[in-house]
Amino acid sequence: MRDLVIDVTSLTRRFGAKTALDAVTFSIPRGGVYGLVGANGAGKTTLIRHILGLLRAESGAVRVFGRDPVADPAGVLSRIGYLSEENDLPGWMRVGELIRYQRAFYPAWDDIYAAELRESFQLDAAAKIKDLSKGQKARAGLLIALAYRPELLVLDEPSSGLDPIVRRDILNAVLRTIAEEGRTVLFSSHLLDEVEQVADHVTMIDQGRIAISATLQEIRESHRAGDHVPSLDQIFVNRLRGAVQ
Repeated sequence: MRDLVIDVTSLTRRFGAKTALDAVTFSIPRGGVYGLVGANGAGKTTLIRHILGLLRAESGAVRVFGRDPVADPAGVLSRIGYLSEENDLPGWMRVGELIRYQRAFYPAWDDIYAAELRESFQLDAAAKIKDLSKGQKARAGLLIALAYRPELLVLDEPSSGLDPIVRRDILNAVLRTIAEEGRTVLFSSHLLDEVEQVADHVTMIDQGRIAISATLQEIRESHRAGDHVPSLDQIFVNRLRGAVQ
């Protein structure tokens, strides 16, 4: 039996008349990078908010490490590193102060690893968060998400609005996390070319429903046309066109 990190069963969520998630079922076993892709508004962030215990399931069930993230937030969130597009860091803090502040919450915080990340991300410990560029803030957010070596790393649109160099740094950090430690990553993005670079398994969500969920290799092969193997972006566009038609 697979060791499941995330197990979502028949999850439905509505906001007024809008159905954000419609009987979503999917699971993520331990290890590897799992891409969650879809257009803006498809339901990716709503799904992640349920996984983090920020929203309660209206129907269906969500389990993370076998636990209900709403009923046991401490038992779940202490094992998750999280980085979102908003990445709301306290602007009055300096980078070094932010690292020391976050360190106090996590017994497994790795000082050496945090220092390595700060150096590789070229973050000045004396710089104030409010004075950092958007890319530097994203690097700082990733540093504090990684430094306590969480079992699950959740990235919700982490590259949106960032320049290619910063996006590359984030992707490389994700790859190192997996290659060196075998941890699990859930990477949500509408930038399908990035997901294609790092993901082992891809779940495609469209209008709150799971459209495709398989390994990246299986998805490519199932959409092969002769010698042509389409990109994930081409596959997604074709699926949307088919849904519209």
